[in-house]
Amino acid sequence: MTIQRSSAEENQSGKASKSNKKISQNSKSGRWLWFWVGMSGIAMVSATAGALLAVSLTSTPLQQAQLSPQEEAAFDGDRISGGVMRFSQLTRPVNLLVMGMSVLPPDIQNPPQDTKNLKYLPQVNSFDGLSDVMLLLKFDPETKKIIMLSIPRDTRTEIEGYGVKKINAANVDGGPALTARTVSNLLGGAGIDRYIRINVLGVAKLIDALGGVTVYVPKNMKYQDDSQHLYINLKAGKQHLSGEQTLQLLRFRHDELGDIGRIQRQQMVMRALMDQTLNPATVAQLPKVLDVVKEHIDTNLTVEELVALMGFGVRTNRSNMQMLMLPGRFSEKNEFDASYWLPNKDGIAKLMAQHFGLESEQSQQATDPRSLRVAIQDSTGGDRSNLQPLIRALEKSGYRNVYIAKAWGEPLDVTHIVAQQGDGNSAESIRETLGFGEVRVESTGNLGSDVSIQVGQDWLQQKSILEKSK
Repeated sequence: MTIQRSSAEENQSGKASKSNKKISQNSKSGRWLWFWVGMSGIAMVSATAGALLAVSLTSTPLQQAQLSPQEEAAFDGDRISGGVMRFSQLTRPVNLLVMGMSVLPPDIQNPPQDTKNLKYLPQVNSFDGLSDVMLLLKFDPETKKIIMLSIPRDTRTEIEGYGVKKINAANVDGGPALTARTVSNLLGGAGIDRYIRINVLGVAKLIDALGGVTVYVPKNMKYQDDSQHLYINLKAGKQHLSGEQTLQLLRFRHDELGDIGRIQRQQMVMRALMDQTLNPATVAQLPKVLDVVKEHIDTNLTVEELVALMGFGVRTNRSNMQMLMLPGRFSEKNEFDASYWLPNKDGIAKLMAQHFGLESEQSQQATDPRSLRVAIQDSTGGDRSNLQPLIRALEKSGYRNVYIAKAWGEPLDVTHIVAQQGDGNSAESIRETLGFGEVRVESTGNLGSDVSIQVGQDWLQQKSILEKSK
């Protein structure tokens, strides 16, 4: 029996056949597209590495400090990159100590010129001064995360051979090696693999080379100190800042939070820079950027390792970039002969266990919602009464220590649930309870909180839905 098909069926069959061929062609072309994207990426990394190598061989070396064998032993010298493509990837987790140096004559023993007849102290290109910015960065190819830990410059700690002092003096006393040992001791024995020192003269050049940065300035800032070359005049609001303007934002600390407020602003700038610059195009510009700032940088990273770190940064999801701050508190008046940031040993142990892989009993302890300090920071500009339903929802779910803190100045469309002390799991639990917002592991929230909820416009939408459902 012969089955005859209608012209409609034949048309449908023809269309299906053409469609299948088209899908097959699209699939093949898609595979070829990703192949060429991958090859382009490899070519870009290789070209960047080659250009960087040329820069490093024909100009100021990346490492400007002369370390003795004993000083070099403070760092883990094992290889951190390699693979099929020599410059392509990290082969293990890396802890990188980053120091931002002040470069004023009071910090160094031999100022380059007589300053008696000057109304200001000249800045000098030096790495011998105080390390006024200190970060420990962990690049972890196993978890695909980048962790940044800010260490306040006024942290009170033991510096081997020099007694208990502010941690920023470690560089003056013994350079990057002594600073690395001091940081390691403070953080429960965390290993330090490499270091980078960049002085204040290089920061502005670096940001200008990256095209400036768009960031929200939280308030009007005005301050002048001729002796420190510090001239700050910024208006509040979202704006694109030049390198010099960004430096003003980063150096301002004349408010109630002092250096801790400065750390919070540093984290805001770093996140903005990462969002803006960590892309393949920026990696390709790395030789040019390095050429601009090379004289202001001292590091024991090789060119190959620098490319591997940049490549890892480009491939890292922004939600996997987490910014922490050393747990502690301000010293009380008359508690010591100077003002300090007093580290909290238990808090440090818990943080290092959660984020840096150091074993600790604290890491096994789940945070009880009843004891969690939850701060509410409004960014909508509305009345405080708008926050009461939010507080009641949290209290109904077992959160007993909820309070309204100082408003968050930047208007937000999406609520930020900030893991102020680095406890991302607790922040995620709150997000699941509320059903809106995004979790950020950073230290830009209320200083006394474990989790800060910076309320955005999405809460007003959620509140409206809740009211209509009653």
